Amino acid sequence: MARMSQTTAPLASSTERHRLYEDALAILLGTLMVSVGIALFSKAMIMTGGAAGLALLLQYATGLEFGLLFSLINLPFYWLAFRRMGLRFTLRTFVAVGVVSLLVQATPLWLDIASVQPIYAALAGGSIMGLGLLALARHRTAIGGVNILALYLQEKRGWRAGWTQLAIDAGIFAAAVFVLPLDRLAVSLLGTLVLNAVLGMNHKPGRYMGIS
Repeated sequence: MARMSQTTAPLASSTERHRLYEDALAILLGTLMVSVGIALFSKAMIMTGGAAGLALLLQYATGLEFGLLFSLINLPFYWLAFRRMGLRFTLRTFVAVGVVSLLVQATPLWLDIASVQPIYAALAGGSIMGLGLLALARHRTAIGGVNILALYLQEKRGWRAGWTQLAIDAGIFAAAVFVLPLDRLAVSLLGTLVLNAVLGMNHKPGRYMGIS
C-alpha cells in the first residue's frame, strides 16, 4: 500500500491550472489551425460536421459569408455552455468562435490557395482542424454548438468527445445530400473521420490533467 501511494502522489501533484497566457496562446493557435483547415475545405468545396460544417454547407447553398453564418449558428449554444460548463468556458468559447470567424474571412488575404485536390484537403484539413480542436479542448474551449455538447457529455458522462460528435454529424451530412455532389460528400466524410479520429485518440477522460 505504501508503494502505491508513492506512485500515485506525483500524478496528483502534476495537476495544475493553466495560466492565463497559456489559455490565450492555446486559443490563438487552436483557432488558427481550425481556420486553415476550413480554408482548405472551402476551396475544395467539401464540408465537415458540427457548427463549422453546417456553416460551410449554408455557405455553399446561399453564398453568404462563412464568418457570419458561423457566428449566428453558435448563438443558441452559449446558454447551454453557460449553464452546463460555466462562465469561463463560455467566455473562452465566445472568443474562439469570434476569432475563427475573423480568421476565416482574413485567410484569403494571407494565403492564396489557387487549387487543391479534394482528398488532400480532406486529409490535411481534417488533421489540422482536429489538432486545433484538441488544443482548444484541453484548455476548456470549444468552437461550436456540437463541440460544446460533445465536451459537456464527455465531462458529465465520460463519453469520448470525438465519437459523440461523429454521431451528431450524421444528421448534418444527411442534409448535405441536397447541396453537394455525391463525390464531394464522400470526400467530406473522409475528412470528418480524420478530424474526429484525432480527437477520439487524443482527448480521452483523465488522460490530460491540465485545468483552465
